[in-house]
Amino acid sequence: MSDEIRNVIIIGSGPAGYTAAIYAARANLKPLLFQGMQPGGQLTITTDVENYPGYPDGVLGPAMMEDFQKQAERFGTETIFEEVEEVDFSQRPFTLKTAFGEYKTQSVIISTGATAKLLGLEAETKLMGHGVSACATCDGAFYPGKEVLVVGGGDTAMEEANFLTRFASKVTIVHRREEFRSSKIMLDRAQANPKIAWALNRTVTDIRAGENGKVDTVVLENTKEGGSEEVKCDGIFIAIGHKPNSEIFKGMLDMDENGYLITEKGSTYTNIPGVFACGDVMDHIYRQAVTAAGTGCMAAIDCERWLEEHPAAESAAV
Repeated sequence: MSDEIRNVIIIGSGPAGYTAAIYAARANLKPLLFQGMQPGGQLTITTDVENYPGYPDGVLGPAMMEDFQKQAERFGTETIFEEVEEVDFSQRPFTLKTAFGEYKTQSVIISTGATAKLLGLEAETKLMGHGVSACATCDGAFYPGKEVLVVGGGDTAMEEANFLTRFASKVTIVHRREEFRSSKIMLDRAQANPKIAWALNRTVTDIRAGENGKVDTVVLENTKEGGSEEVKCDGIFIAIGHKPNSEIFKGMLDMDENGYLITEKGSTYTNIPGVFACGDVMDHIYRQAVTAAGTGCMAAIDCERWLEEHPAAESAAV
């Protein structure tokens, strides 16, 4: 930490944050990027990534994020392994606080991402990327002709299950009740799909790996009649939603009912001038590495142009 007032500070280090850093650094803004407690974001718990352009043979998620970081640092981005715990956007320069100190900046790019909601099982975390996934679009292609489970009862679960039937031979939706939170049209679509089976009034109590270290058995408990059963499968997709990492911005930035930051249509501008948002913290639709990177590029360009129009000030009310 120093008394220096930065041009731009980027909060978050996934594809959106690192891409914003690359563009901001190349624009000579000398960005400072806070990596947070999970540098690289959700991709650090992903094994093979095969749908990102430029990696024809696929790439491990952590390795890809290392490439992103190296490229950002090559152009002058300063990265710090700290988590921003508090922000003050009431006046410029803005103030950001971590456990280790206070930082001031003329603009902020938020790329804190979102966290997939999980069941809370130890095996779930251990086997993430080895048969456990929270993204059918990312990992569905790894299961051609396989049998998989999808956990959830909302639109996300129905959408994931339908998508997975493009690859898997059988998709079983596991839901703890007989009633669903999903919209009727999404439920009807799933119920009409011949490759989708149903395991209702069931909860997942354990996920087990075979000798190859990948998922091969899931234990389901009957919530209505009691007892449990072991179900053989090749993978399990947790589709119970995502939580945007936007808690520290509540009361300052506009967000929807689920906590996703709201930006002006076609841009990354938030309701506070000089504060921009990109990546999964503002995108509840696509949630892909490539779209996150795209909005990171947008945020850096929006920020650069805004700084040109609003020269640095020692203190200016927002």
